[in-house]
Amino acid sequence: MTTALVELDGVSKHYGGVRALQDVSLQVHAGEITCVLGDNGAGKSTLIKIISGLHRHDAGTLRVDGRETALSSPREALDLGIATVYQDLAVVPLMPVWRNFFLGSEPTTGKGPFKRLDVARMRATTRAELLRMGIDLRDVDQPIGTLSGGERQCVAIARAVHFGAKVLVLDEPTAALGVKQSGVVLTYVAAARDAGLGVVLITHNPHHAHLVGDRFVLLKRGVMAGSHTRDSVTLDELTRQMAGGSELEALRHELERAPAAGRIEDGGHRPPPDPRRGRPTDPQGRQDP
Repeated sequence: MTTALVELDGVSKHYGGVRALQDVSLQVHAGEITCVLGDNGAGKSTLIKIISGLHRHDAGTLRVDGRETALSSPREALDLGIATVYQDLAVVPLMPVWRNFFLGSEPTTGKGPFKRLDVARMRATTRAELLRMGIDLRDVDQPIGTLSGGERQCVAIARAVHFGAKVLVLDEPTAALGVKQSGVVLTYVAAARDAGLGVVLITHNPHHAHLVGDRFVLLKRGVMAGSHTRDSVTLDELTRQMAGGSELEALRHELERAPAAGRIEDGGHRPPPDPRRGRPTDPQGRQDP
């Protein structure tokens, strides 16, 4: 079996007395999408911070290309080929697409006092890289803030691929998108996988995860609730495990209870009839006239 690009083995993280992650393991392989699923507070954000180098883990082992390491900063993670695309994307809305594409890594031309940004190169490279990912923007000179949420996500993915990422970590890329835009983003996530990247897709949507995922790790309150490959789990089972099988079953029984007494067809309520007179009573026991 090939060496995992990133591997977590029994990783834990505590903030004082608060357990954020406990004994979590996962593997990210080239050309595969590893989906990390869980509700709010499950530990997904902490997991992102450990893989991206923002926080160090307290226990367990983190390996990158088979070598044990403890990432000390996002820059160190980037140097090892781990790029993270956060939900807020960290773009400058009024700057053009090409400027955001190269933000912080702008190429220059000329020397000394004549040194300046190589705008023509940035425009051409941005257009070519977006087309290579199948993204055909109307104009790379338009402000990135005028793009849809799905298009901005796709630009961020293409940027990570261009700058040599081997592992792409995506933080809830479809959380604020509609159905059509979510489908577009998932298409480009799959394109990144097909380009040979190892992808970590953080999501709370099992339907999106099962569409593209190869491996699935479920988190619940900082601990692993399940670990599966695509062939070993169905969408229904993935949804059931993520929701908590027993909790979901209890909720179903609760919602299927008989309707409250006194409910009438138009959705209103009237008090029950007085058994002595056959006329309804008000809450103080007085009969309707």
